[in-house]
Amino acid sequence: MLHRFTFGVCALTIVWAASSPAVGEVVVLRDGQTITAKILDESAQRVVVDLGFDVLAIPRRHVLEIRPEEATAAAPDDVQTTEHLYSTAKLPPQSVKQLTERFGEGVVLVSSPGGQGSGFFISKQGHLITNFHVIENERKLAVAVFRKIGDEFKREKFEEVDIVATNPFLDLALLKVDLPEGYTPVITYLAARDDLRDGEPVFAIGNPLGLERSVAQGIVSRRNRAFEGLAYIQTDTQINPGNSGGPLFNLRGEVVGVTNMGIPAGEGLNFAIPVRYVFDFLCNRDAFAYNSESSEAGYRYLQPAPRLKKEPPSFLKAPNDVSPEEPRASTCAAPRGLKSAALRVMFQLPNHVTAPTMVIED
Repeated sequence: MLHRFTFGVCALTIVWAASSPAVGEVVVLRDGQTITAKILDESAQRVVVDLGFDVLAIPRRHVLEIRPEEATAAAPDDVQTTEHLYSTAKLPPQSVKQLTERFGEGVVLVSSPGGQGSGFFISKQGHLITNFHVIENERKLAVAVFRKIGDEFKREKFEEVDIVATNPFLDLALLKVDLPEGYTPVITYLAARDDLRDGEPVFAIGNPLGLERSVAQGIVSRRNRAFEGLAYIQTDTQINPGNSGGPLFNLRGEVVGVTNMGIPAGEGLNFAIPVRYVFDFLCNRDAFAYNSESSEAGYRYLQPAPRLKKEPPSFLKAPNDVSPEEPRASTCAAPRGLKSAALRVMFQLPNHVTAPTMVIED
C-alpha cells in the first residue's frame, strides 16, 4: 500500500508542477519526495493539498515536514567551509537514489594489510574520515575511489595516504590522501543541526564484506543510545564488516553519523557515531595528532618459526643437573624483590601483530 501511495504522489507531483504556478508550501514526504501546493486542511491524521485540478489527502504518518516554498526556491546549497576542514550546507530533501548519485563518489574504500573498511571525503584537499579500528596498528594504507565518468564508474586506487589524527576512544581517524593533479574529490557535508529524531529515515553507503558502493536504507531506531560512556545513533540500517567508517546520511544528504558497529546476535541492531563527536575531533585534531614513533604506530612483526623440540631449550637447563629454580653463585641475580626466574618471550599474532612482550614467570 505504501509503495502504491508513493508512486501515485510522484505522478501527481510531476503533472502538477508542469501546469501550476510556483505558489504554496512544500510538503516533504518521508521517502524523500516533495509536493509544492497550497494546503487546504491540516490535522493530526492527514494533510490536504490543492493540486489545482484535484485535491490530495496525504496521511500524516508519511509527512516528514512542511515548510514555505521559499526555502526550496532558494535552492543554492549555501555551503559553509570551516577552518577545521569540514563543510556544512543547506540542502533540500531528495530521494535516496538522487543523493546516492550525488554523494556516492565521496565514499571510499580504506584498505590495509590487516583488513578494510569505508571512509568519506570532507575536504577537497583529500582529507577523509574513517574509524580508528579500521586503521589501528597499521601504517601502510590505500584508498580506492570510484570516479563517475559519464554513466560509468572508474575505480582508482591511491597508496599515498597519511594518518593525520586518531582518537581511539571515539573510534575516529582523520586521513589525508595525496591526490593526483587535476582530481578534486566529491566531498560530503556534515549536518550542522543536531535535530535527528527517532523514526527519521537514514541511509548508509559503504563496502560491506568488500562489496563496494553498497547502499542500505533504514530509520533511526534511537537517536541517543548510551554505550560505554558515549551516546550512539541506533539504526536498523544494515551495517556489516566493511561498512565501518562510512557515512550515515539523512534525506538531505548531510552526514549525521559515522557507522562503526553492530550486534551480530541481533537483527537490525546497528550503531553510528553522532556527527557532533566528529566536530569535536576535527576542531581538536592537533590534540589527537598521529605519532608515528608510538609503539602502536603500526609496525608489523613476523611470527617466529615453531619449535620442533618440546623440551625446554638448552640455555634454560642448569649445568650438573641443577634445577633452574635453585640459584647459583655464578648466575645473574634476580632483581630485588623477585625470585630467580625464567624469562620467556611471547609473540602474539591476532589480526594485527603486536611487539614482543617480556613476561617474568616465577
